[in-house]
Amino acid sequence: MSKREQEYKMIGLNIAYYRKLKGLSQLKLAEAVSLSRTHISNIEAPNMPTAISLDTLMDIADALDVPARKLLDFHEE
Repeated sequence: MSKREQEYKMIGLNIAYYRKLKGLSQLKLAEAVSLSRTHISNIEAPNMPTAISLDTLMDIADALDVPARKLLDFHEE
């Protein structure tokens, strides 16, 4: 896995973490950001690193009510 693919994987895992923390299903998040549930699933899937646009990242961060930087934080706290 390339460095970039690893980063996409971490973004997806962060999205899944904050989505679950907020108590949202993939479908509810998808509806909030006008994406398909399948696309959200692909973004979150650790075995399928999926690139997303900055607009999508910002929309997801807004829907999850977290700063976008949290989705880009690849370090364990």
